[in-house]
Amino acid sequence: MLDPIVSFFTRVFQAIGRGIGVVIGVLLMPFIWAGRWYAKRGWILRSVVGLILAGIVILYAYFFYVTQFWTNFDPDYPSQIVQTGGTTAAGEPVGTTTGQQAAQSCKPSAITIVAADLVDFNVNQNAWISSMLVSKAGLFGIDWRYTPFFDNKAAFQLGINQVLRRTTTELVDTLGRVRGTSQIDQNLQDARTAMAWSETAWYIGWRGPTRPSPSVFREGREKLLAFNASLESCQATFDARADNLMQFLDRIAGDIGSTSDILRQRIEQSDAGWFDLRADDRFWFAYGQLYAYHGILTAARSDFAAVIAERNLTALWTRMEQQLRRSLDVQPWIISNGNESSAFFPSHLATMGFNLLQVRSNLVELRQVLDR
Repeated sequence: MLDPIVSFFTRVFQAIGRGIGVVIGVLLMPFIWAGRWYAKRGWILRSVVGLILAGIVILYAYFFYVTQFWTNFDPDYPSQIVQTGGTTAAGEPVGTTTGQQAAQSCKPSAITIVAADLVDFNVNQNAWISSMLVSKAGLFGIDWRYTPFFDNKAAFQLGINQVLRRTTTELVDTLGRVRGTSQIDQNLQDARTAMAWSETAWYIGWRGPTRPSPSVFREGREKLLAFNASLESCQATFDARADNLMQFLDRIAGDIGSTSDILRQRIEQSDAGWFDLRADDRFWFAYGQLYAYHGILTAARSDFAAVIAERNLTALWTRMEQQLRRSLDVQPWIISNGNESSAFFPSHLATMGFNLLQVRSNLVELRQVLDR
């Protein structure tokens, strides 16, 4: 009695198997044709083609390695770089050294130190992905952003670089000079120019030969370190005033607010859950911003120590730093952009957006206290 049912399902699965076989055959047809063509060629042509194919395989293997392994990733990195004790502001005298002549020493800028360390993390400790040839080529011509592969680390690096661009701009315009009465520091100006360089530049661009992004970013790092060396020898300026800190926090809050709006738009455009191919790069870009701002704002606490102590901001600042650090604990293996009411597909973008707005509200609160 069950034989017709068994026979029916047998035919169904046989048809599915044949269909899968046809699809695989179509996909493998170009490779089969290429293999037959390759076998009929002379040894010289086969050697040349073999070397080209080996080079492509090596490039993709290296690309796979650098995108999947994150060197020295550590959400607690600010505590290893920044000393937050004391009430001395950046640029203020901290002592003298004796020699043939007494030379004054000033406190270096922790913001500059963290910014230089983040550049080092992005382009020296890790490979800069966005300007790599394989990254630019994509997956058979498809941009990696539109695939579920190999774009998370690149988005994370771009988020950090966004913070570095904002920070170097603020150092040039306000923090690294006495506003309206001193000239722009040349080292900071060069650093800002370097960090504004195209993030996808390779050795050859649309207009001919150019400089790759990592090389230019490394020069920017050297300029930041040169500024800090001048500041430590009291030959440069860091204007650690309350109004400068207030403006700095304003700009950071605006930057974070812009990213939260990008996340909101993506949430509204799609609720495909784990199958949203753009959710991961949106998430990791925002994560990179929070990762970098965690260090920059911890450093600002050191550079503006006198203002923070005078305005009694220590408790508020500590709460903001703790919120930033907690937001970095959200590290899902697969990013999901599900409906916020879904019981099966979480919305990691909504979680990240909430963390961004929490940090932004803390920044607004600090700014309000400074403005009193």
